[in-house]
Amino acid sequence: MNKAISAAAAAERIADGAVIMIGGFMGVGSPHRLIDELVRQKRTGLTIIANDSARPGVGIGKLIDAHAVRRLIATHIGTNAETQRQMIAGELAVDLVPQGTLAERIRAAGHGLGGVLTPTGVGTIAAEGKRTLEVEGRTFLLETPLAADVALIGCHRADYSGNLDYSLTARNFNPLMAMAAGLVIAEPDAVVPVGVIPPDAVVTPHVLVDLFVQGEPRHG
Repeated sequence: MNKAISAAAAAERIADGAVIMIGGFMGVGSPHRLIDELVRQKRTGLTIIANDSARPGVGIGKLIDAHAVRRLIATHIGTNAETQRQMIAGELAVDLVPQGTLAERIRAAGHGLGGVLTPTGVGTIAAEGKRTLEVEGRTFLLETPLAADVALIGCHRADYSGNLDYSLTARNFNPLMAMAAGLVIAEPDAVVPVGVIPPDAVVTPHVLVDLFVQGEPRHG
């Protein structure tokens, strides 16, 4: 199966109103070409699950600027004044989730778990409306799994089978998200022949990757 696809064709597979996981931390490790295509194709009503919304004009911030996002599930929005403005104006729903809890909720979905137990948020407004359980005298919140229709994954390299590796901190949320979505589209910095990525360096195996964005010609 040929998994290579253009960024434009990949974005065409994502419908308005889709739930999308996007890897990255302040834009580092984010799939920038795919984000640009979603903006260009004027997607609307999206739910984005991500660590953050970066900054205006950067990474996920471009989707915020374009008013493409209906709901954002993230760990913080402090670096993007436009996200804050839209939230305050009632134009954007924002669910703030502690970073470790967000990662574990995504992992739970990828591993087929029914949820995770965490003490984070117990006794605060974060616990409102959530189930609590007592385990050996301690109180925990039951946090439910987070899954998505599509995961957009930024990576260092993909081989022609779709095996992925990552560069340093650009790894961040990407491997977890690649396990928690119905459709997984990777955007590598480079596409290499099978065997170039050593087997023990493969972080996301090809069986999890449906498509990857092929390189595009550059001039200059």
